[in-house]
Amino acid sequence: MEFVFETDYDQRALTAMARALRKTLRRKSSLLSHILGLVIVAMAVILTIPAFSGEEFVLTVNIFVTWLAALVIIVVVFCEDSIDGYIAKKRMVMGLESSRTVFTDEGYYSETEIGTTGWKYERIDMIADTRGYFVFLFDKSHAQVYDQSRLTGGTPAEFRRFIIEKTGKSVQNV
Repeated sequence: MEFVFETDYDQRALTAMARALRKTLRRKSSLLSHILGLVIVAMAVILTIPAFSGEEFVLTVNIFVTWLAALVIIVVVFCEDSIDGYIAKKRMVMGLESSRTVFTDEGYYSETEIGTTGWKYERIDMIADTRGYFVFLFDKSHAQVYDQSRLTGGTPAEFRRFIIEKTGKSVQNV
């Protein structure tokens, strides 16, 4: 059996890939950084509200900068995946914006403008299924994403069964 994915590594795909990494391999460190960020925001608000200091409220430059920093932290915490996807897009080598990946019984290979790369199923650490994408995770910084809407040779459910059989790993819904 042969499955073929056509994938554009656009903002949507890279955000899905970043989300899969955050919710699987980076789960613990991501949770800790989110908690730390929200604690810092809470402290910034508490320390700048006059009811806690007993003084009359006056908006100073220091308070404004503190609230601005808290706002930036909130945006980063809640938009982390999009930001990571944006950074990945900026760091991407030209010619890798789209790929055609063929999955066979022996392994799979990706064709891009730069060339063709072959992969073995044993190299995959974890598999995630996110909204519209399969994501292969290799470590905390490396992953591949495959667009389910542009799959030929079978359905996403058939591919899911195929990849579970080939890797011996379960597919996590993210």
